[in-house]
Amino acid sequence: MTAITANAPPVVFEDEFIEGLRELWEHKIVFNQTLGLRVVSLAPGLVTARIDMRPELVGHYSYNRIHGGVISAGLDAMGGLAVMTAIGARHMDETPTQRLHRFMKLSTIDMRVDYLRPGIGETFELRGEVLRLGSRVASTRMEFLGADGKLLSSGAGAYIVS
Repeated sequence: MTAITANAPPVVFEDEFIEGLRELWEHKIVFNQTLGLRVVSLAPGLVTARIDMRPELVGHYSYNRIHGGVISAGLDAMGGLAVMTAIGARHMDETPTQRLHRFMKLSTIDMRVDYLRPGIGETFELRGEVLRLGSRVASTRMEFLGADGKLLSSGAGAYIVS
């Protein structure tokens, strides 16, 4: 997805918006920092991030498997980030600072996670995509992948946006 609607021209975010969103998501949301989430790419309604495995994230000591809570929290964070980019693209008539302030009301209202394979590896890729951005609620789909690209877990979320 490169634009919010099929007929609209592709949206290109300003560096100020990208850096502000990265600062907000990676540092001001302190739990994302605790998880070690790092933004890889940002496009309207489509985002990618990564997590590097660390001892603090182990859920099963015998297999060095990542904790399921890290997976679910990471997927939730990706859904929220995807919604942030979709909102940002919807309001390109505003300044980057004005668009960044729109995220104050964003909150998860529902989420489902399917754990498909054990999360074993050194790095993980996370993806989030907005399926629908309404005036009050956004629906998302998220993926948690191993370094080899295999889908380890998937998620679906709903977020309040107003």
